[in-house]
Amino acid sequence: MSIQLRFILTYISIVFVFIILLFLSGFLIFFSITGDADFVRKLYSHSYEYKLLTPEEENAFLDLKLLSEKKPEQLLRPETVKKYEFENIDIVIQKNTEIVYASESIKGENLRKYLPKHQKSKGNHSYQQDMLRIGKQYFTYINLDFPFSNQEKGSIYVLRKISPYVGIINRIFPFLIFLLLILVIVIIGFLNYLVSRSIIKPIRELKEAAEKIKQGDLHFEISANSKDEIGELTQAFEEMRQKLKSSVELQIQYEDNRKQLLSSISHDLRTPITSIVGYVEGIQDGVANTPDKLSKYLLTISTKAKDMNALIDELFLFSKLDLHEIPFVFKKLNISAFMESYVQELQFEMSEHDIDVLFSNDSLTTLYAKADAEQLRRVLINLTTNSIKFMDKERRRIDIVLSATESELIIEVKDNGAGISPEALAHIFDRFYRAEQSRNSNTGGSGLGLAIAKQIVERHGGDIWALSKLGEGTSIFFSLQKMNENGDTHEEDIVN
Repeated sequence: MSIQLRFILTYISIVFVFIILLFLSGFLIFFSITGDADFVRKLYSHSYEYKLLTPEEENAFLDLKLLSEKKPEQLLRPETVKKYEFENIDIVIQKNTEIVYASESIKGENLRKYLPKHQKSKGNHSYQQDMLRIGKQYFTYINLDFPFSNQEKGSIYVLRKISPYVGIINRIFPFLIFLLLILVIVIIGFLNYLVSRSIIKPIRELKEAAEKIKQGDLHFEISANSKDEIGELTQAFEEMRQKLKSSVELQIQYEDNRKQLLSSISHDLRTPITSIVGYVEGIQDGVANTPDKLSKYLLTISTKAKDMNALIDELFLFSKLDLHEIPFVFKKLNISAFMESYVQELQFEMSEHDIDVLFSNDSLTTLYAKADAEQLRRVLINLTTNSIKFMDKERRRIDIVLSATESELIIEVKDNGAGISPEALAHIFDRFYRAEQSRNSNTGGSGLGLAIAKQIVERHGGDIWALSKLGEGTSIFFSLQKMNENGDTHEEDIVN
């Protein structure tokens, strides 16, 4: 059974139950007043009309009725009738067509025009109870028709002033009940429509979205228009779609990377493999016919093999970083001491190549960062190696600067090499990118060194960027999350 059908059946049930309760409550109310279980059938019949009398009306009517039965002529005396008047109760005595007595409040009105005619009955007395209008005022009345001693027609009217709206409502009571019933049905139906629409419409949208996903279409968006359970379901579905889309895009990207990686391996390994094969063939063909040539050939083969091995290691490292298969161990790291130790090792190594390495710490205090020391060292090695490759000055130099902001540590690796053109500068961190001015196949490398550095820095939650001028040199910067002595980051300090 569909949800929409359930709502329709629920709506019909509510209306049905409401009608039953409405009639049941009405029956109990009227039954408690009248004590007559058959009042519904009699309510609008000509033979029976029940009108509730006040105690004053009832007393006046009964006294006058008794007087009409025993001494009807006494009703022609005003002083006698006046004794039976109560507050808000008016009395009218009529003989034939003549008004012989009327209370002061209605005495000036043309009563004969408003009062009902004498009723014929099989017995001597007959009465009726109803409402009438005298002038602009409405009254409830009880009327007794009787004969005088000479058999002339006599009528007694006991009247009580009421609001004019009572008479109107009394006459249109069935219509009001019907109108109320229709109104309740419409309101319940409208509310049912709103509720069902707020549930069925999102469910239909989710169904259509599921069909799209089933067909492989993830390029759409579902927005939650409410904060209830349906809205939460829609939001969860949208998050699932986004993750599925990201997963598919990542899979496509992985496939592209794999193809690019295989292409790069094929391209980058072709040159050293060709060189090795050529030198091996030269040895086999007797070209290396002297010890010096043989030694040179073997040295070249060894160098090319090492380059090929380093290239393969670099390619597989980037692939693992790209697939998040290398675990990172983030700890509180004394960056000041770490950088000083690395620079000392670099200075010792670069002294053999006549390259000056200088280090400066702009902060007077000890600086800490949240970092993986091993991976951070790899970043520095890649940056310094990249700087060394493209130095063209007679006096070569590398400057490493450590500085700090309120929330970050900034490390700069600056060289005085050839520099990078503005067009190439925007792409130096792209995988497999080489530019003639900066990363050239003649200098070696796969074009992955800076891309690997970018991956590692971003995994640390930092950024990496570069500034360069042709002929003057290049500066590469990267940032790390700063920590205090307690091991808290800047964000945690703000929260605390």
